[in-house]
Amino acid sequence: MLAVLLQTLPFFALIGLGYGAARTGFFNDQATAYLTKFVFYFALSAMLIRFSANLSLAEVLSWPYIWAYLCGTMAVYVLTTGVALLRRRGAQEAAVEAQCAAIGNTGFLGIPMLTMLMGPQAIGPIMMALTVDLVVFSSLIVIVITAARRGRVSLSTLASVGVGLVKNPMIVSIAVGLSWSAGGQPIPGPVNAFLDLLGGAATPCALFAIGASLAGKSAERVVVAGWLSFAKLILHPACIALFALFVFPVDPFSAAVMIAVASLPVAGNVYMLARHYNVAPQRVSGAILISTSFSILTVSAIIALVS
Repeated sequence: MLAVLLQTLPFFALIGLGYGAARTGFFNDQATAYLTKFVFYFALSAMLIRFSANLSLAEVLSWPYIWAYLCGTMAVYVLTTGVALLRRRGAQEAAVEAQCAAIGNTGFLGIPMLTMLMGPQAIGPIMMALTVDLVVFSSLIVIVITAARRGRVSLSTLASVGVGLVKNPMIVSIAVGLSWSAGGQPIPGPVNAFLDLLGGAATPCALFAIGASLAGKSAERVVVAGWLSFAKLILHPACIALFALFVFPVDPFSAAVMIAVASLPVAGNVYMLARHYNVAPQRVSGAILISTSFSILTVSAIIALVS
């Protein structure tokens, strides 16, 4: 574990640097917002296009993998929802808490870190997990909250979810890259150099942005935030391991990548959704802060275990 911890430390050190810069006021909220937008729409998109353009659809699409990840994530999603309903929190808060337990920071943290630690062959499995998160679970929270407020699931809600998926730059980038790959032509040299240069900014900028965004988070409702962090860091990879190793025929390396992806801390976009719908944003804030802090040890331990 120590060897893996030493490899992950530079990533978390960049997060800490961003946290310190924002905490001291050197980097304000507006700067963090624009840096996050740059990573999301430009740098990370370039990285995903370049990665996916060098993969075939066969390397990315694996139904046993998709089913294992979907079922494992759904298991922890249902469990967290049940606990929230038993606490009489209502459907909307239950959906937000379940999102905390199910969605990790795959885009900003998982892609750069796991690709370095587990090798370029991990890119395909990481993209499959990211796609399931975006298509299924990021849509599910919108559907549940909207249905709870309106008393039904309307076509307009489903249409808005579909439009949101089509506009999501990560989905668009993966689709563009795989479409280019399907043509069988290599990326032209200048284009590849451009994507490499722009995509190279994704890792440091994304990690710095994660840290800067944490400076504005507070750990209120520590008990609930701690439970959600435990569900994300421990229960989620455990459920994934159960389905990947014992239920579906997932190859060992892909299963290891899937478990590592599931061990990532709560994603920042869960807070954006909670704040947008005004449903338990402080609870999500605490879960992000606590899970990211403890993930320095838990992610390293799980990666060392599956490796």
